[in-house]
Amino acid sequence: MTAATWITVSRLFVIPIFLYVVQNPSSGDRWLALGLFLVAALTDWLDGYVARRFNQVTDLGKFLDPLVDKLLIFAPLLVLIEWGTLPAWGVFLVLTRELTIAGWRVNQSKISGANLWGKAKTVSQIVAISLLLAPLPEPWPQVGVISFWAAVALTVISGVIYLIPPRQTESESLSES
Repeated sequence: MTAATWITVSRLFVIPIFLYVVQNPSSGDRWLALGLFLVAALTDWLDGYVARRFNQVTDLGKFLDPLVDKLLIFAPLLVLIEWGTLPAWGVFLVLTRELTIAGWRVNQSKISGANLWGKAKTVSQIVAISLLLAPLPEPWPQVGVISFWAAVALTVISGVIYLIPPRQTESESLSES
């Protein structure tokens, strides 16, 4: 395994610690959980940087990175349902998109990396989760909920775009004939 892949796998170790910290959390525990979440989220950028910079882009990394990202996102979303902060059906929309794309990717002969929409979706999810984890005064919890729904919209849009086959130009169509 490459260094980039090890960085990706390191995110997995944060999830159980995060889940332990958010059981009956105090304000301090919520800040700690937010810190853990953000450090893990930053490793998503770091593993991509290392993979590209040191020519460590692999099919295993292209498969594991989005899978680990999904687990990192699902853990706090499930906690936010448990806390009564988010409705389960909103999180279900995110879960449905993520599992659909993951299943679709498994059946591809060549695994492609995330596109701009997928990256925007990930950033919007991280922002929304961060705002909702932090024990901030009003109006920030409402801003977090609005951010969550924006993230849901981007999640659905990016999923639809991911599944739509790219259009061929006329010259590409003629060269295949």
